[in-house]
Amino acid sequence: MRKWLGGVVLLLALAGCSGQAEQQQPAATGQQSIVEDNATPAKGVASLPASTPTEIVIPKIGARSSLIPLGLNADQTIQVPPVDQPMQAGWYDKARTPGELGPAVILGHVDGKKKPGIFFRLKEMAVGDEVSVSRQDGTTAHFKVTHVEQIAKKEFPSEKVYGDTYGSELRLITCGGTFDHAAHSYKDNIIVYATLVPPTS
Repeated sequence: MRKWLGGVVLLLALAGCSGQAEQQQPAATGQQSIVEDNATPAKGVASLPASTPTEIVIPKIGARSSLIPLGLNADQTIQVPPVDQPMQAGWYDKARTPGELGPAVILGHVDGKKKPGIFFRLKEMAVGDEVSVSRQDGTTAHFKVTHVEQIAKKEFPSEKVYGDTYGSELRLITCGGTFDHAAHSYKDNIIVYATLVPPTS
């Protein structure tokens, strides 16, 4: 059994949305993951095989971006897309790929270099809105939003965002709320939760 995101508290308060990047370091909790490598989804649960994501499209907010992989920095903090390229989104490559069983995570800036970012309008997302992620294997994973929240970075819900799930899910994360000029960062995160729409035959 692979102990991955469900066994780790990833205290990501995504900053770097404008100004100086602020990242936090993962800390092990010793909890077991509920998702095994090559896990078979429960009956009735839709999922796709692993495949690198290449593009995200969110019609509701007019967002479209290629996806770059984001890993961990040398100090084990989570990388964010380059602030000087605010329209570039990225996917956290230590998580599942979009459509695969478990939570996939895509990060984007609300702004950067005094310009709107790819997720500038993410806070407008609502339950039922659609998100599509194209994948390297030629398939597209379609998701529907189930929940949207704005939460203080100091209260970031790591397990809720990164913890393993029994279905194929997606999280979109950006900054929001008031900008803290002293810290060069926004005080909150906007988090969108979405679930895979079963492919139709």
